[in-house]
Amino acid sequence: MVQQAGYGSWRSPITADLVVTGSLRLGQMVWDQGDLYWTEGRPQEKGRNVLMRRSADGILVELTPAPFNVRTRVHEYGGGAYWVSAGVVYFCNFADQRLYRLLPGSDPQPLTEAGPYRYADGVVDRARGRILCVREDHSRQGEPENSLVSIDLESGSQRVLASGHNFYANPRLSPDGQTLVWLTWDHPQMPWDGTELWRSEVNPDGSLGEPQKLAGGPAESIFQPQWSPQGDLYFVSDCSGWWNLYRWDPQGPIPLCPMEAEFGEPQWVFGLSTYGFAGDGRILACYQQGGLCHLAYLDPQSGQQEEIPLPYTEIHNLQVSGEKAAFLAGSPTEATALVCLDLPSSQVEVVARSSSVAVEPEYLSIPEPIAFPTSGGAVAYGFFYPPKNRDFVAPAGEKPPLLVKSHGGPTGATAAVLDLGIQYWTSRGIAVLDVNYRGSSGYGRAYREALKGRWGLVDVEDCIAGAQFLAAQGKVDGERLLIRGGSAGGYTTLAALTFHTVFKAGASYYGVSDLEALAQETHKFESHYLDSLIGPYPERRDLYRERSPIHHLEGLNCPVIFFQGLEDAIVPPNQAERMVAALQAKGIPVAYVPFAGEQHGFRQAANLKRALEAELYFYAQILGFPLAELIEPVPIANWPPPR
Repeated sequence: MVQQAGYGSWRSPITADLVVTGSLRLGQMVWDQGDLYWTEGRPQEKGRNVLMRRSADGILVELTPAPFNVRTRVHEYGGGAYWVSAGVVYFCNFADQRLYRLLPGSDPQPLTEAGPYRYADGVVDRARGRILCVREDHSRQGEPENSLVSIDLESGSQRVLASGHNFYANPRLSPDGQTLVWLTWDHPQMPWDGTELWRSEVNPDGSLGEPQKLAGGPAESIFQPQWSPQGDLYFVSDCSGWWNLYRWDPQGPIPLCPMEAEFGEPQWVFGLSTYGFAGDGRILACYQQGGLCHLAYLDPQSGQQEEIPLPYTEIHNLQVSGEKAAFLAGSPTEATALVCLDLPSSQVEVVARSSSVAVEPEYLSIPEPIAFPTSGGAVAYGFFYPPKNRDFVAPAGEKPPLLVKSHGGPTGATAAVLDLGIQYWTSRGIAVLDVNYRGSSGYGRAYREALKGRWGLVDVEDCIAGAQFLAAQGKVDGERLLIRGGSAGGYTTLAALTFHTVFKAGASYYGVSDLEALAQETHKFESHYLDSLIGPYPERRDLYRERSPIHHLEGLNCPVIFFQGLEDAIVPPNQAERMVAALQAKGIPVAYVPFAGEQHGFRQAANLKRALEAELYFYAQILGFPLAELIEPVPIANWPPPR
């Protein structure tokens, strides 16, 4: 029987326990000899990344026993943490950052010595008995040194092959083992701003010959160089304004299928892949267009494209081997899953799911893609999730609160894929707008660069414009607007609350409050990111202070809840703690929920549950709606306000 209750007070079967229980973080995939490998991040095991294998005959095996955690800290964000060759696995262990070798039927054995090195993004050179990979050296004060190295498969001895650039990625050996290609970039570029593709012959002694730059530069981003089985070199470049596929030719790169679509993505982590080579000689590629993902064949000679119809709106981490392809995919009604596609038959098989939870469709809100006008005559994008719960209806005339979600990065994007963390809100009667503000990826280089020099301005304006657009349409209550975000999205949240009065409250997850402190304290990978987003530091110190919420607390007059990992090396805890102390002193309602043992992004089940419930409790207190469930209270300073 349908009951009447105010928005926010609907009882939902999508509990915080349900959101967290049975959830997995599916990661890097590798094919080897017909076997499929992948990682599973398990919140119930405090976020431990486990390496899994499904053999060609369908047998599932968990390869890395506790306490091994397959995760590298190169660039802090990691990725590319293991490699497989002829059934032998080489992986990075999170606790000590050493490389381990895992032979079939045996326990992991250390390959490298304990020390100041971290490793990522490798390839096994079996002919020479070595691994070629990125190494990050933390032995000296100041920034770590990145280089390409070789590591002997028996002794673990190391040799530097290439150095001198700030960053290295994607070392890839040609099929005949005679040529190596790789990517580099230098401060202040990020890899989506400008990278360079290099090529070098491999000398008889294993060293590299004189490197030759093939493509790229400060204003061209190269992504995923990869050799075809025939020895042709392919890569993705955004020289046209869109990340498109190219084949290298001595006369110059040859575009395969020019189109206004993105075949690349921001390289926040190592090991990303959007294309591979099918057994029939065609290229299988995934691309993003209009906020949605597609999978298609590309003929490398004619450039002809043939789309493969699939029931997914999000496809990434594509890996191809002969007549098989594996990728991560999801849709508005299906959470991200590891999918295996048989190419001749187009049959799809789900190998692993990120969530084992089944929710009846009557409780699921289906996202509506929206485009809305924003400042400067521009258009921004997002996905609107209206409230949905088959058991409840709101009183006549009431409109739902809106929770605006600002993604991290800020160079990144949100996708229209089932996320129980969003359905947690909509099934309780709180609408959600997931914004792809200007600066997001997936809409071409011009849209991505619209944030340059204007972080804290246009992203905030777009979040506000999206909320006001929905309020003007009568879909949400313009007097009950909320905003939340993590990391860079946390900064957008705090800036929106500090410099504008549209939102009634907000939640910052490990968000930036002091841009100057971030520029001075953050890790190497992002140490010059703000040069393009704000301006060169310290030359434009005025802009850093002007846009930092911590320096403009006179404008922040609404309640905020902060969530913070105490081991966060990217946005240190003092960013949140200074804001909390200042708001407490000012008399503004504020809550602080720190988590020991968490870094940048929470991985432990208990903490994920606590954060979700605490945020709901906070909004219920501030907006004044009763909760339909018992939740452990969160201490809120300066609340309730004096009468």
